[in-house]
Amino acid sequence: MYAIERQAREQELDADAIYALRQKEARPVLEGLFTWMDEESPNLPPSSPVAKAMGYMLKRKARMMHYLSDGRLLIDTNSTENLIRPIAVGRRNYLFAGSHEGAQTAAIFYSLFACCKLNEVDPVEWLEDVMIRLPDHPVNRIEELLPHLWKKAEDRKM
Repeated sequence: MYAIERQAREQELDADAIYALRQKEARPVLEGLFTWMDEESPNLPPSSPVAKAMGYMLKRKARMMHYLSDGRLLIDTNSTENLIRPIAVGRRNYLFAGSHEGAQTAAIFYSLFACCKLNEVDPVEWLEDVMIRLPDHPVNRIEELLPHLWKKAEDRKM
């Protein structure tokens, strides 16, 4: 399954092409796996680790097959988990933010910096630029300053 997803990434396929590739390559693999588990699981001792694993997968068959329905869906949540890992690692430290308001402020900055990282924006450069521009920036266009929409000063002049 991951080899199929790697092929889609390497070929830089769009969502429609990924959907078609999954229907051709991944659907038969998943359907075959679930058919095999349906046939074999009754032959295993119910308390065995393999039987428990098969039972877990069989109960979640519809959810596991769902990613085949849309080429925009990912096969797993690894990318999301990697993005939130710094938050999870620091969670214990957030107990000592000083106040509820301090914790909210920290959460806002973590979110903005994660957005910078996701959009390959240097957070220091972004924050310096936004702090300089903020006092004179029109409030009805404040979203322009968000990391995913932000343009450097030299990019705005072009």
